[in-house]
Amino acid sequence: MATHFITTIDSHLVIVHNIEKESQVRMVKIRLRRVGAKGKPSYRLVVADVRSPRDGAFIDIIGHYNPLTDPETVVINEEKARHWLKQGAKPTDTAARLLTKAGIIEKSKTSKEKT
Repeated sequence: MATHFITTIDSHLVIVHNIEKESQVRMVKIRLRRVGAKGKPSYRLVVADVRSPRDGAFIDIIGHYNPLTDPETVVINEEKARHWLKQGAKPTDTAARLLTKAGIIEKSKTSKEKT
């Protein structure tokens, strides 16, 4: 049973309602969380509060990434990723690259225009 549900306030603010605790307004990001051993990096693609440290608390796991395989392994739950993007989660540059590679977001949305 899910212990939380989400309400979007603004394009970058999300309220995470936790059944066991009170609701909190959070700015959330989609980013990588390192889980590999020393010298053998492996990452989870997670949705986390912007204030959490890189390997700290997270809200949801949406995929994983292994840069050591040839070619690199990227597995992303498309339904969860689209849900969080729709809720206003902003991907980091690396997460955006992986989401583009998986075909979840378009290149035009991630590429920065030079002015």
